[in-house]
Amino acid sequence: MDAFRSREPVVNTELAQAADRWPRFAPHATAAGFRTVHAFPLRLRAQAIGALNIFGTDAEPVLADDDVAVLQSLADMASIGLLQEQAIRHGEMLAEQLQGVLNTRIVIEQAKGAVAQARQVSVDEAFEIIRTYARSHNKRLSEVALAVVTMSESVAVLLAP
Repeated sequence: MDAFRSREPVVNTELAQAADRWPRFAPHATAAGFRTVHAFPLRLRAQAIGALNIFGTDAEPVLADDDVAVLQSLADMASIGLLQEQAIRHGEMLAEQLQGVLNTRIVIEQAKGAVAQARQVSVDEAFEIIRTYARSHNKRLSEVALAVVTMSESVAVLLAP
């Protein structure tokens, strides 16, 4: 949490000396056999999005300045990877939502055509008929449109002239 909050690395910290700093964490980490801890912020510009933690079992802290720079670079690359994965996942979700909307719109247009032809009315009037039916029966417009397109008996009244 220190690396996350400060957006600065926490390095070469001996857990035996950190009980005051981390009273809940240090005893558990020490009991698990760890002796040192290092933490590197996962950064996005000036914001931290997480931390990369490295635990050591050696008695001496072992990270030199060069090691710290390399590990912070790895943490920065991990940040990029995590954010890229998140962006891809968001894009896929958005594409799925848009495809769902498009599919629903297609079904509504088909239903409007079917009702317009069956009732011998304009497409706009057919839409009003479908919408009124959906509202009066407490159903979603897309649900009623799908019933019309699949010729469900539950909406046969919409196709009757």
